[in-house]
Amino acid sequence: MAQTKTISLFPGNRAWMQKGDILMGIGVISVIMMLVIPLPTFLLDFLMAVSIMIGLLILMIVMFVSRSFDFSVFPSLLLISTVFRLALNVSSTRLILLNGASFDGKIIRTFGDFVVGGNYVVGFIVFVILIAVQFIVITKGATRTAEVAARFTLDAMPGKQMSIDADVSSGIITEEEAKIRRAEIRQEADFYGAMDGASKFVQGDVKVSIVITLINLIGGFVVGMVQRGESFDVALRTYSLLSIGDGLVGQIPSLLITTATGIIVTRAVSKDKDLGAQLGAQLGQHPRALYITAGALGASVLIPGFPKIPMILISAGLAGLGYVLTQTQEEEKEQLEAEAKEAAVKDSKPESVLPLIQVDPLEVEIGYNLIPLVDPEQGGTLLDRITNIRRRSALDMGLIVPPIRIRDNMELEPEMYSILIKGVDVGRGMLQVGKLMAMDSGGVEDKIEGQEFIEPVFNLNAIWIDPENRDIAESRGYTVVDCPTIVATHLTELIKRHADEILGREEVQKLVDNIKDDYPAVVKEINEKMKLGEIQRVLQNLLRERVSIRNMVTILETLATYCDHTKDAGMLTEFVRLALARQITGKFVSGDNNLSVITVDPEIENAIISSIRDDSLEGRVVNMDPETHGIIVQSLLEGSQRASNMGHTPIFLVSPQIRSVLFAMLEREITAPVVLAYNEISANVRVNVVASAMVGK
Repeated sequence: MAQTKTISLFPGNRAWMQKGDILMGIGVISVIMMLVIPLPTFLLDFLMAVSIMIGLLILMIVMFVSRSFDFSVFPSLLLISTVFRLALNVSSTRLILLNGASFDGKIIRTFGDFVVGGNYVVGFIVFVILIAVQFIVITKGATRTAEVAARFTLDAMPGKQMSIDADVSSGIITEEEAKIRRAEIRQEADFYGAMDGASKFVQGDVKVSIVITLINLIGGFVVGMVQRGESFDVALRTYSLLSIGDGLVGQIPSLLITTATGIIVTRAVSKDKDLGAQLGAQLGQHPRALYITAGALGASVLIPGFPKIPMILISAGLAGLGYVLTQTQEEEKEQLEAEAKEAAVKDSKPESVLPLIQVDPLEVEIGYNLIPLVDPEQGGTLLDRITNIRRRSALDMGLIVPPIRIRDNMELEPEMYSILIKGVDVGRGMLQVGKLMAMDSGGVEDKIEGQEFIEPVFNLNAIWIDPENRDIAESRGYTVVDCPTIVATHLTELIKRHADEILGREEVQKLVDNIKDDYPAVVKEINEKMKLGEIQRVLQNLLRERVSIRNMVTILETLATYCDHTKDAGMLTEFVRLALARQITGKFVSGDNNLSVITVDPEIENAIISSIRDDSLEGRVVNMDPETHGIIVQSLLEGSQRASNMGHTPIFLVSPQIRSVLFAMLEREITAPVVLAYNEISANVRVNVVASAMVGK
């Protein structure tokens, strides 16, 4: 594929010219030096022309940007241009006072002659009016608008962030799109915050310009009449012309930039339109307003003394424009109707049913009474909780949970929610919005009044209570949670239980790619030796037993080492578990380095070992008659119950040969059973046998 060629503005071997930061530094230093070093008049004329050019350029750019913060350099440019103009004012003042009538600055004299026009009083009044318009109308308005825009932008920032998180959680946008939108929000807040301060430069610039003009006038009279011995008429003519001309040369660029400031802080965000396009589109939407205005102007010619020809011309022009806009709108309406008919014809054709068979990896459906839980404007926090669930799943299990779609389902009862994995309902519950759940974990003696029910996550006894009774319930030993917490906890638990189903090949590829940059050799070797599906089966086996797959480097290194000896996913899983032994046992070891376990009678182990068969698809399976299978499972359950009654987490410790098949026997009977092998216990861990599983005991 052909590479795109970048065209440089500085061809040839001129790399130093592309260093914009160096040129900017030189320019700022030069501006500061202008405050001290006298400039020749020809250079002063050139720099004043540059100042006018900068003002015009900034105004044009502001009118053509579609979003205010697209011109993010504007606040800094505003400061630099202000300092540049003030430096020119200082330089011109120095030359005017030194040279007097012999001052030959062409731009200043031209502006002075044009405005003064032989009448110094009129010229001075015009100059004062120009200053008043800029200071009182434009500058004050722009400054106030910048302050308000900055405050409202910062106040709206948290809401916009929450809206983005909600869209990500609902699957409306991707993580990459969310990053772009968050960056735009930060840019907008930074821009308006900077404009709030930069607008003060404009206000100060106008004030200083007035002071400099007065100094030029007063200083000119003093220098001309006292030092040079000029008459009052000569001094008045000379220094009025030069002072007003100098003030205008400074104020016209200032007026342009001040106008640009007002425009940029009052712009509404329009992603695809500049200011001219917005004005044309919005002012031209209502032709009737043009007709009414044309009629009013046409009727005004009946007023005695009003100029008839200008009013008639303007009225006719507005009426003509209104007619053109009306015709354009009718044409657009006809085009839209034609497109609608064409679309209706297309819709009558057999529609594609492919989108209907797609299912989301994770969904939460809610009844209409539960909508406030997901609406941030009504105080709903469920979307934030779901975002945190995805983060916690990545940290705790190393699992990339796909975006969770939340939607209302009118077929559900109003206060019901349902959690689906790949379109299949795996858990549901009933909530009462506005109430709290007080859960009895077994230690409550003094019960509280309320509606009793079984909580949906762990099937414990619970009561719905009013929020004002929360302190009473907690003092009596209840665990009190709100409705969003119930849904979030239920969702978290179901993700843990079904993590192996959620982990697809796409997620596995992302996990492998995540370490590719830091561990390229490991990724290259595993890609050469194993297929993605084979890696997926091992990771799914680990997640089935709630073993975190976050340490992907160790997992892939172990697979790369042993995959040459066996392709059996079960055997490879056991090798990986051995490599992760400290991680697996670490979360069950107590603070004093003790591990409380349940041992299994050798008779049971021998019976299981003798019944293990190797299946080409399923791996190692137990081929045992139902009666023996039932007796062994019952013994294991009794041992688990004894450990639970003693306050210990049921952890079975068995030989490596039967560890995986024993877990398979227990997972249908116990939620998340823990089965460890002897070789997975670290040497520094002390094993404490709290129960044993024995046949007939």
